Order: sequence, then structure tokens, then C-alpha cells
Amino acid sequence: MVLTEEQRKEYMKKYYEANKEKIKERRKEHDIKYREKNKEKIKESNKKYSKTEEGKKSIRIKNWKIKGVICEDFNKLYDYYLNCWNCEECGIELVKGIYGANKKCLDHNHKTGQFRNVLCNTCNIKRYPIDNNKIKLTSAEYKWKYNLKKFILS
Repeated sequence: MVLTEEQRKEYMKKYYEANKEKIKERRKEHDIKYREKNKEKIKESNKKYSKTEEGKKSIRIKNWKIKGVICEDFNKLYDYYLNCWNCEECGIELVKGIYGANKKCLDHNHKTGQFRNVLCNTCNIKRYPIDNNKIKLTSAEYKWKYNLKKFILS
């Protein structure tokens, strides 16, 4: 008996519903074996993807989510972040990269997770105590404070 496309789809749907757990377990086992067998291929593919614009966007948004940023439309937020080149607090020109006082930071409320501004690193650090009712020192301030105490004690 030959099934039409509609009949085949209906049959597969019923089969899947009846055997859902068994199918999921088989897929899981297959995925584990595939990943073990193709570690280098997957690693190389991930490396290439992370260098594409889509990959960079995906990684950035994933990191924001890990840090607790909550947003209805991360695509709009990402575009806004990319096109913002001045700190919205002090107006300094922002630079690309992960180092420096004027590196670009996405500021968010640490209690609610809501995005607030795109800031330079300096302004972002200044806002930390406001959110957390704590005093956070930069490494330079910490060293100065520590050395000052050491100087006074000796």
C-alpha cells in the first residue's frame, strides 16, 4: 500500500507521539556519539562561526543574558549597542575591545535586569555601588588605598 504525503505525515505524527521518549533517547545517544567522533570538526566550525558577524552577535547576546540583562528584543538592543559610540553618561568616545577605561559597556540594573545605557567602563563602575549598596574599588583605587594603609602603619 502506497501512502500519500498527507497520510505519511499523519502516520509519522502518530508514531512520534506513541514513541516520543524512545525517540528522544535515541537522538540523545546519537548526538553524544556524533560529538565524540567529530570533536575537532565541531571545534573548527564553532571557531569559524564565532568570527562571523552573526556569531559575534550571538556570543554577545548570550553573555548579556548570562549577566542577567533582560530585554524584549535583543536584536534591537544589539543594533543600538553597535551604533552607540559615545558614553551616554559622560560623552567620552567609546572604543572597541575588552580593555581600557573607555571600552563600551552595556549598563543594566542588577536587581531588575533592565537595560539602562551604553556607558564607558569608568561610568559603569561608578554606577555599581548605586545598584548594590556596596563600594567597589577599581584596581588602581584598591592599590592606592592598600599602599596608603601600609604607609601609615609603618
